[in-house]
Amino acid sequence: MQAKKRYLILLSAGACLVLLSYLGGVQLPAASRSRHDRSRNGYRPDQPWPHFSDPLQPFLPWDQADTEEYNMHISPRQKRDVNTSVYKGKRCRMDSCFDFSLCQKNGFKVYVYPQQKGEKISESYQNILSTIEGSRFYTSDPGQACLFVLSLDTLDRDQLSPQYVHNLKTKVQNLPLWNDGRNHLIFNLYSGTWPDYTEDLGFDIGQAMLAKASISTENFRPNFDVSIPLFSKEHPRTGGERGYLKYNSIPPFRKYMLVFKGKRYLTGIGSDTRNALYHVHNAEDVVLLTTCKHGKDWQKHKDARCDKDNAEYDRYDYKEMLHNSTFCLVPRGRRLGSFRFLEALQAACVPVMLSNGWELPFSEIINWNTAAVIGDERLLLQIPTTVRSIHQDKILSLRQQTQFLWEAYFSSVEKIVLTTLEIIQDRVLEQGSRSSLMWNSHPGGLFVLPQYSGDLGDFPFYYATLGQLHTHTETEKHDELYKVLLYTMHIFCTSNNPLPAKHRWPATSVPVIVIEGENKVMSSRFLPYETIVTDAVLSLDEDTVLSTTEVDFAFTVWQSFPERIVGYPARSHFWDSNKERWGYTSKWTNDYSMVLTGAAIYHRYYHYLYTNYLPTSLKSMVDQLANCEDILMNFLVSAVTKLPPIKVTQKKQYKETMMGQSSRASRWADPDHFAQRQTCMNKFASWFGAMPLVHSQMRLDPVLFKDQVSILRKKYRDIERL
Repeated sequence: MQAKKRYLILLSAGACLVLLSYLGGVQLPAASRSRHDRSRNGYRPDQPWPHFSDPLQPFLPWDQADTEEYNMHISPRQKRDVNTSVYKGKRCRMDSCFDFSLCQKNGFKVYVYPQQKGEKISESYQNILSTIEGSRFYTSDPGQACLFVLSLDTLDRDQLSPQYVHNLKTKVQNLPLWNDGRNHLIFNLYSGTWPDYTEDLGFDIGQAMLAKASISTENFRPNFDVSIPLFSKEHPRTGGERGYLKYNSIPPFRKYMLVFKGKRYLTGIGSDTRNALYHVHNAEDVVLLTTCKHGKDWQKHKDARCDKDNAEYDRYDYKEMLHNSTFCLVPRGRRLGSFRFLEALQAACVPVMLSNGWELPFSEIINWNTAAVIGDERLLLQIPTTVRSIHQDKILSLRQQTQFLWEAYFSSVEKIVLTTLEIIQDRVLEQGSRSSLMWNSHPGGLFVLPQYSGDLGDFPFYYATLGQLHTHTETEKHDELYKVLLYTMHIFCTSNNPLPAKHRWPATSVPVIVIEGENKVMSSRFLPYETIVTDAVLSLDEDTVLSTTEVDFAFTVWQSFPERIVGYPARSHFWDSNKERWGYTSKWTNDYSMVLTGAAIYHRYYHYLYTNYLPTSLKSMVDQLANCEDILMNFLVSAVTKLPPIKVTQKKQYKETMMGQSSRASRWADPDHFAQRQTCMNKFASWFGAMPLVHSQMRLDPVLFKDQVSILRKKYRDIERL
C-alpha cells in the first residue's frame, strides 16, 4: 500500500515537471529576447544585478513611443536617424540647455563662424549672415559671444535639393566651439524629403536652438526654438516693399471674399486639404484654384479633375486676386508653412490658416488672433460661412494689423533675422524684455529698446494707448530766449576754441551744463545724457535765432505729436532719374520731408535710439564729415514712425537769416557742405534698405493765424509781427 502511494506521488511530480518544462519552453524565446535587450543596454549574464554606477540610458519621452501611424511611414533606419537628430534635445529649455554666464560680461553678442573654403552658401543664407554681421549684436571675437551662428548652410536640408550640404554631421561635430550645440542658433527653411517630409535636419543639433520654418507644435520647444516664416530666395535682404493697403476704405470688402491659387498634390502628405478645395469654390466671391500640372510626372498621376482644374486655374491672374480679396486661404503644402502666408500679409488680405499643428511664425511674441483667422483643416466646408460672419469693423482691424506686422517683422530677411535675435535677447535679459503691447503695436519691438525703460509712458508712442496727455514740460515766455523756463540747458561744444569765461555767460534760472566731448564729434549732441530729464528736447544750433513765442508754439504742437520731430527749418529729398540716386534740396517750397534739428523739438528717446540702434559705420561717417547728423536723425525718426516731421509757423526773417550766412566759419557757407549731404542721403538710404523719408505739405499755424479778427483774440499774436 505504501509502495503504491509512493508511485502515485512520483507520477504526479513527474507530470508537474513535464508541465512546467512545457510552459517554460514556451516562454524561452521571450526570455531570450529580454536577455538580449538587457545585454544591449549594459546588462551582462554574469552579473545578476545591474551596476547602478553605470551611466543611465536616456529617458524615452512619451512622444517617441512607437505608434502604428509613426511606423507606417518611417523605416527603422529613418526612425533611428530622426530620434537622433530631432528628439535628443526635445526637452531643452533656456534654463537647461543655455549658458547664461556667457552673456553676463559683454551682453548679448552674436558670433558668426568664419566661412570655410570650398563650402557653398546659398544667397538666402548669405543674406542671413550679412544681416547678423551688420547688426549691433555682432562680434568678431568668440570670447565675447553669447550666441553662435554656423557659417555652414543649414537652410535647405532636403536631400533632393541642389542646395543640400553633404556630410554636415561631421563638419558640425568638428567645429571647435560646438560644445554639443550649447548657445548655438541654427536657421532652417526646409527639412525632410519625399515622401514624408519629416522635420529631420540630417545631423545631430544637440542642445542648439532652432530658428525654423514650418515647425510643428509637437516638435517646437517653447521659449527655446523660434518659429520663422517660409520666405523665398527673392525676399529682399533689407528694406522691402511697403504693404499694399493704401487707404482704409469703409466698408473694407473687396471684389472677392476668399481666394487661393496654388498647387494640388495628388498623392502624399499635404494632399488632403488642397484636394478638397473644389467643394468650396463657387467661381464668384469664393475662388479657390488648384492645378496638378507641376513636376515631371504629373500626367502619370493625374485624376479626372485635373484637366478641368488646370483650365480654371489659367483663367485667373494671381496678383489681381490677391489684391482684390478680403481673405486669403493659406493651406499647408508638403510642409506646414507656405509662401502664401507672407504674400497675404503684404497684400492686406487677411490670412485664413488651414495648417493644423503649425507653430505660427514668431508665435512667442505675436498675437495672431488680431491679424489672421485660424481655421481647422477638418472643418473646411465651414470656412466660407465663418469669414462671412466677421463684422466689417473687425475686418478693417485685421487688415490694418497685417500691414503693421508685415512692415515691422516680415518685409525683409533683415527684419526676420533681427526679430529672431531680439526674441532670444529678451529671454537672456528677462528683466529688460519687451511687453506684448510693445511687440503688437506700432512701431513694433525692433524700434522699442527695453533697456531704455520698462515703463511704456517713457516712450513717445503709447500716450494714446495709455490714455495719457503729454504735459511733462512747461515753458514761460520772456524777452530773451535763454530765459525760457526749462529744467536744464545743455551746450555741446565741438569747436577747438576755448570756452568763454564764466562771468560772460548770461544769468539763467536753470542749470547750464556745458559738455565738451573728448573727440568733439557731431554725434555727441545726440548722446542719451542722464542729465536730460524731460521728455521734450529743444535742439538749437549756435546760429539759430528764435523768439520765445515761437518756441512755446512749437512745444504746444509737439505735445500733440510727441513721436515726431516738430520744428522750423525744412528740407526735402527727391529722386534724380538722370543720376539714378537720391538728391537733397534746400529750396523753400510747400513740400518737405525733413525738419532739421538746428531748430526743432523731439522726444529724448530718439537720443537713446540714435546711439544704440544705428550702426557705428553711419555715426562714424557723420563724425568724419562733421555733417549730416540732422539728416540721419530724420531718417531714423521717419523709419520708426512711417510719418513725416511737422513744420510750424516761422517768422519771415528766418529764411534770410539762414541763407544770408556769409561768414566762412559757418558750415552753411562751405561749398563742400551741400555735396556731402547728397552723399549722406544715399549712404543712409542704402543702410535702411529703402528711403524712409515721407513727403508732406502740412504746416501748422496758431489758431486765428492771419485771420481778420482782433489781435487781442489771438494767443500767439507776436508770431504775425515777426
